[in-house]
Amino acid sequence: MILSGKAIKFGDNIDTDVILPGKYLVLTDPQELGKHAMEGISRDFVTKSSKGSILVAGENFGQGSSREQAPVALKGAGVKCVLAESFARIFYRNAFNIGLPVLECPGIKSKVEEGDEISIDLEQGKINDATKGLSMTANPIPDFLLAILRDGGIIENLRRKSAHGT
Repeated sequence: MILSGKAIKFGDNIDTDVILPGKYLVLTDPQELGKHAMEGISRDFVTKSSKGSILVAGENFGQGSSREQAPVALKGAGVKCVLAESFARIFYRNAFNIGLPVLECPGIKSKVEEGDEISIDLEQGKINDATKGLSMTANPIPDFLLAILRDGGIIENLRRKSAHGT
């Protein structure tokens, strides 16, 4: 699975309240949630991400509450993948459950700039910054999580397994 897009960059400790403010938790449609992603810290995030972006961040991305709507909002806003130095554990798993790829890549925040053209080979964990001519390697995604991504999320993954008796 190869993904590509322009980098949108954030710092450390981006919490789920920033990713999706609590007042929008009543929404259920992913596109509606996406219209409010990151609005507290970036008024133009949705415009920048709508063509398909790669979100790049620092340490502890997704800390805070366990709300599944945070990764749903990012995906609904057009984010194809989140690359960060590290993730809060519950956000990491929620992202895979809804089919949003996330990769931990030490040093990514200092190497990638806003607007860089990024491509990612999810199976290999290889990240290429075409703007700078840089290649990086992320921590590998376990096979069972790659299977969930290939199926589009945990629900479809479980349906496939049930249909095939596995």
